Amino acid sequence: MEASPWAALTRRVAAAVLMLVASTLVVYFGRGGYHDVKGTELSLLDSAYYATVSLSTTGYGDITPITPVARLINIVIITPLRVLFLIVLVGTTLQVLTERSRQAFKIQRWRRKVRNHTVVVGYGTKGRTAVDAMLGDRVQPAQIVVVDTDPIMLKAAANAGLVTVHGSATQADVLRLAGVQRAAAVVVAVNRDDSAVMVTLTARELNPTAKIVASIRESENTHLLKQSGADSVVVSSETAGRLLGIATNAPNVVDMIENLLTPEEGLTVTERDIEPGEVGVSPRHLGDIVLGVDRAGTLIEVGDSRVDALEAGDKLLYLRRAHG
Repeated sequence: MEASPWAALTRRVAAAVLMLVASTLVVYFGRGGYHDVKGTELSLLDSAYYATVSLSTTGYGDITPITPVARLINIVIITPLRVLFLIVLVGTTLQVLTERSRQAFKIQRWRRKVRNHTVVVGYGTKGRTAVDAMLGDRVQPAQIVVVDTDPIMLKAAANAGLVTVHGSATQADVLRLAGVQRAAAVVVAVNRDDSAVMVTLTARELNPTAKIVASIRESENTHLLKQSGADSVVVSSETAGRLLGIATNAPNVVDMIENLLTPEEGLTVTERDIEPGEVGVSPRHLGDIVLGVDRAGTLIEVGDSRVDALEAGDKLLYLRRAHG
């Protein structure tokens, strides 16, 4: 993983300070070869002053090297340090401005074009896994925008071709920058349940129609997420606990569940609209292995008498061979 921009900036500032200190010491130890306007010997402060104005190319001329040795030291040591000092300062400024401009233009172009995209809040383990699942289901990277406060995580997301927005998703301005008001779905994958509630509330206020899916650690907070506007809530700790319990007696069942949750290989559970010719047909008579029917937002399992005959507008949850 690459270092954050702040770490890089700190290293460059430290390098500039070290060059300034080195120049000051060179001038101070060779102060006998320098002359100021009063003709007095240079102090340590005078040496630091001369090093500062020299490296910054200001050059007031009130302190000058008068001996050949001092002038040679200026040519051999001070001048290269001056060049390096300018490279560090100018290079840092250009890098920051270039990166900010590039990111700003990228987001502006993306916001003008994108509609019905997915906003993923948090690019930790849960967020990355959610993105991988969407990409495995042939969602285009340009249709996914990641919001996070960690520059390292955002760098990883950008390397995967995703659009990134730096900031806290609890703030409405950050979510607006991510285009939540035009998004089709929002995935809340933060590490704290209280943060998940705040993000969900803010996202629902900005977009009353988006599908919001949130992950939490504790099941007792499920009702808070539902009241905040989440359409679906996944309790990560309980789900993992159930799989651990099943694995003690039936490890193959866990392997099958993992297979179903991996869209890149094997079988996967997905959803589709029914076709006109399937209206009135029982799901058990279709070629697909149907697990359930979504009727007006309510999931009904196969075998329930209510779905013995499919109706227009129903959606099927079925097993599909994953894209290899």
